[in-house]
Amino acid sequence: MKENTVSGGEKKITFKNECKNSICRADEAERLFRLGYNCSQSTFAAFADILGMTTEQAAKLASPFGAGFGKMREVCGAVCGMTMLAGYLNGYAEPDDADGKMALYEKIQAMCHAFEETEGTLICRELLGLKKGEDLEEPAVRTEEYYLSRPCVRACRRAAQIAEEHLLGR
Repeated sequence: MKENTVSGGEKKITFKNECKNSICRADEAERLFRLGYNCSQSTFAAFADILGMTTEQAAKLASPFGAGFGKMREVCGAVCGMTMLAGYLNGYAEPDDADGKMALYEKIQAMCHAFEETEGTLICRELLGLKKGEDLEEPAVRTEEYYLSRPCVRACRRAAQIAEEHLLGR
């Protein structure tokens, strides 16, 4: 078992991941974020191979959800990417599929509660310590100081870890 310690802002969390024979999705989400993808893209595209997509296709699909829905600082983009994964892997397609709808909503709620339990909130601006209407200069230059001052890497890692646990049973 491998331990990953991620710090950002004031929180420091240690995750334990088993990644011997498969891609560590949390590591991949962090790698993608550090390449410059937004939080939603990084989380969703970390699973691109499972989705039968290229990284580019997954990134394009998830692109509007970064920075809390197009930089509106609402629901965290990493959470959006995580829930998009749940829809793609466990969603329902028939409008009258009440059982499918309920099963998906229960899964989404469990995943979001797991994220909120460790991160404190699902809301981007709250993760960043911003007030409603307040924003940060974007696009920010991605330096090591940037990564240390924001919770985004940690959020991407946590969302990918939750998705792996809840959707892939790992």
